Amino acid sequence: MNQPFPLPRAAAPLDAFDETSRATFAASYPEVPHKLVHRLGMHPLMQLDALACLAEALPERSVEYNRAALPIGLNGEKAPANGIGIGETIRNIASTGSWAALKNIEQCPAYAELLASLLEELRPVIEDRTGAMLKPQGFVFVTSPDGVTPYHFDPEHNILLQVMGSKVMTMFPAGDARFAPDETHESYHTGGGRELFWRDELKPAGKDWSLHPGEALYVPVMSPHFVRNGPAPSVSLSITWRSEWSFAEADARAFNGLLRKWGRAPRAPGRWPASNRAKALGWRLYAKLSGRR
Repeated sequence: MNQPFPLPRAAAPLDAFDETSRATFAASYPEVPHKLVHRLGMHPLMQLDALACLAEALPERSVEYNRAALPIGLNGEKAPANGIGIGETIRNIASTGSWAALKNIEQCPAYAELLASLLEELRPVIEDRTGAMLKPQGFVFVTSPDGVTPYHFDPEHNILLQVMGSKVMTMFPAGDARFAPDETHESYHTGGGRELFWRDELKPAGKDWSLHPGEALYVPVMSPHFVRNGPAPSVSLSITWRSEWSFAEADARAFNGLLRKWGRAPRAPGRWPASNRAKALGWRLYAKLSGRR
């Protein structure tokens, strides 16, 4: 850490998800996107000044920020810097025209407690369907009015809780090479980027999910998406976890990358409940023998 965290402690337990939301989650997890409601409210850890303090204390590798006026697809280009510090970016997010991501917020004890409290409410369902909850992580997104998060995918099971402002996420089916080519997955899982090349003809296949304060959205593993922020500043909390199934799919993707380099045209890994065990084991053995792990 760069400095101590002068932040309020999270209250536990939160009881953030009501019975209806938990039932919806149980009926839909892990492959069906769906909306939930949450009672996180205007939690003190989610206020702009607290988030600015967190951002200033996190290691540099855990903070990403740039201008928010971006196209849907960066298509290989780098997002331009906003020219100011992260603290100013967040404290004045209404006017800085920026997008900021605070990664692995569990590095701060207060945020670790908040993340653990939220995930604990869903642990029974998660572990009943996809086994042990692995690698829990939290991310906060702070966005200026009308900002865009370009087209990409994420490797985690993810619930995005909207705390302040509004946004619309346009999501595309996971596991469909039309929206995220197999080669992009393979590159990402062997150390490459996860940004996707955007084409306007993809748009009709996406589904728009609007989010307002008190609403949350479950995003399945590696579902391509982009986000448009609403007319006011936005704060969102992303609570994520991995499963052995998600790791196995990722490792099978990596192994497919090897096969492709060797001149093969491998079949894409199966989605849940497929285990992808053989290819995952192949990659893990290769990675161990080659010093990647």
